[in-house]
Amino acid sequence: MSGSRIAKFYQLSVQQRLKVLHERGTLNDADYAVLQPGIGLLDADTADRLTENVIGVFSLPLGLGLNFQINGRDYLVPMVVEEPSIVAAVSSTALLVRQAGGFSSTSDEQLLIGQVQVVDVADPALARRALLAQTEQILELANSGHANMVARGGGARGVEVFLRGATAQNGELLVVHLLVDTRDAMGANLVNSMCERIASLIEQISTGRVVLRILSNLADQALVRSNAVVPHGLLETGEFSGETVRDGIILASEFAAMDRYRATTHNKGIMNGIDAVAIATGNDWRAIEAAAHAYAARGDRYAPLATWRANEAGDLVGELTMPLKVGTVGGQVESNPAVRIAHTILGIGSAPELAEVMAAVGLAQNLAALKALSTNGIQHGHMRLHARAVAVAAGASGARFDEVVEKLVADGEIKVWKARQIVANLEGVGVVASSDNVLPALSPHPVSKVDADRNVGYGKIILLGEHSVVYGRHAIAAPIGLTVRAEVSRGPSGQNPVITDWDVDGSVHEPISADISHRVAALIAERLGLPTSGVRVDVFSHLPRASGLGASAAFAVALIRATADCFDIALSDEEVSSLAFECEQIVHGTPSGIDNTVATFGRPILFRKTDAPAGHEIRDIFTPNPIPIVIGLTGVHALTAHTVATVRAAWQKNPARYDAIFDQIDALVVDGVDALRRGDTTELGELMNINQGLLNALQVSSPELEQMVAIARRAGALGAKLTGGGGGGAMIALAGPAGTESLRTALRRAGYASFLTEIR
Repeated sequence: MSGSRIAKFYQLSVQQRLKVLHERGTLNDADYAVLQPGIGLLDADTADRLTENVIGVFSLPLGLGLNFQINGRDYLVPMVVEEPSIVAAVSSTALLVRQAGGFSSTSDEQLLIGQVQVVDVADPALARRALLAQTEQILELANSGHANMVARGGGARGVEVFLRGATAQNGELLVVHLLVDTRDAMGANLVNSMCERIASLIEQISTGRVVLRILSNLADQALVRSNAVVPHGLLETGEFSGETVRDGIILASEFAAMDRYRATTHNKGIMNGIDAVAIATGNDWRAIEAAAHAYAARGDRYAPLATWRANEAGDLVGELTMPLKVGTVGGQVESNPAVRIAHTILGIGSAPELAEVMAAVGLAQNLAALKALSTNGIQHGHMRLHARAVAVAAGASGARFDEVVEKLVADGEIKVWKARQIVANLEGVGVVASSDNVLPALSPHPVSKVDADRNVGYGKIILLGEHSVVYGRHAIAAPIGLTVRAEVSRGPSGQNPVITDWDVDGSVHEPISADISHRVAALIAERLGLPTSGVRVDVFSHLPRASGLGASAAFAVALIRATADCFDIALSDEEVSSLAFECEQIVHGTPSGIDNTVATFGRPILFRKTDAPAGHEIRDIFTPNPIPIVIGLTGVHALTAHTVATVRAAWQKNPARYDAIFDQIDALVVDGVDALRRGDTTELGELMNINQGLLNALQVSSPELEQMVAIARRAGALGAKLTGGGGGGAMIALAGPAGTESLRTALRRAGYASFLTEIR
């Protein structure tokens, strides 16, 4: 093996990953052939010989934990687990620790404990002394049937005797512990057979009666330890200093030490990594779990297996101690080809070495979890990985798979229904001709009871074309990962309608004012032929109000869909959008129609108002690569109706002058469509900058927006401009080669909130 660092391994296909391992010599020709996609590692006949009542073979993903350096040696670590974030997190953290010198692990002598239960003892104290006096005789008898194990340096090593207290009917309980070195075997059968062999001798010496004779899974005579020292500078992120991250991890560790509820989850995270390696290497993960949690509960309270602190230099120091008795030889390793290949990849030479690797994996997993919890939260890192599992469940495959995943992440609604909608949209688009370009047309997507969780409206940004779009010019708009979701339920007939607006954290939050929301609800009820009383509407809004991000349109779309769902009314997306446009007229007076369209369809579009019966022309827009956008919030509420009215008044005074500006913006939009199709972000950024200048000329910008635009450009944005109505609200910035973090950091330091989205 030539190291555990394999750059961009996660970006390769399964076949490409296998080829890399084969070329590196990690996999020999035979193993490379066995691991080819479509070839089963364990056939049903072999499985039938391994366990009972076999009806098939159950599969789990076999992944690799990368970047591990333990005791100065590199390891590729096989991990069998269905949760992708486990493998990703452990690999990322191993790389972090690698930069600090890697993990250091040590293990005690690997001893298992066999227990012999003795009752009905006349004099327990005398029996205990007699048994200890006959230790050599007991050990000799235990080893007498296992000459090969003794020859390899293993076998029974010691005897312990404990008095445990009075039983209900059989006097005091006496327990004999037989300490056994099973070498590289897991050793359960060996220990059990030794306990059986010495039972008669125990009865003879103690004058009692032997009942149970079996090993204990609390392997506290086989402790393993792993530690890591990470300079705080390596912990720094784009948003958090190294000291902040370090102190957050330490505080989380202290929480686990003080609270058994937190300690349980703390230790579960450790076992996420250790169990995955145990399964891959054919070890008894159930026994390992039992030992770990029993060891954690050995004191006055259930405690964490790993702790974190700062040393005198201010470095973060992590230490893990736990029982870990594993095996590298025996039936499971030799009978299951997948396990055998995992051992080949790992390249360990003994059971203690395997235990040391597993302990390092557990510590890495713990650090990954605490670092995430102390910064952006555990869910932040899970989103993309969870989206992959959701995409699989929705049936996404082939070239569509990654596209579905990216759209799920950008949208933020990572659910199976959403993935199915994306798949349907991707597979259901047609192609129509346009005078400017040839672009796929939008296809309707009816709402049904199956899509009950689809009662959302999408927020939006306008990439190019604000205000001119009201006058029949084109605009480019895209959905963002913030939505408004509504739930409608029926109440007693005649009861006044109730509309409750909630933010995602449960606090009151209004996407639009209470008066307008009731007027919108009344219009929807009228158009759908429903009563306006006897309903309750719960609105859960992620979108900030009056920020140019389409909150009112998203509210209308969500409410229309939820109402239709509650009353079993089938509506197409076109019908939803048309009714939402009427709602927008209540809010904005003369809306363009772009907000309700994006709020409904939830994908990037080229939009233009027309005199056609539909009232607009819309086309899908595709770009070859995701385009990262930072959205900054001024914190100044601005009603689109006011800025639209201001521009209209100026246009009415001098239509020729303002039509010329609208035409210039329209030309930018047409060029923007071409730049998006080519993935030319440099060109797109320049178009955004020019558009911002023209919007400023229309007097719809604001001091806050101009400051944010300047900040973003200085921080490396290729382009930055206001989005939506202007007058405050939000700004969008197209990230340059330096990425999005520099933009967000600069905005945060200036006191502005921001978040990320992608155009796809």
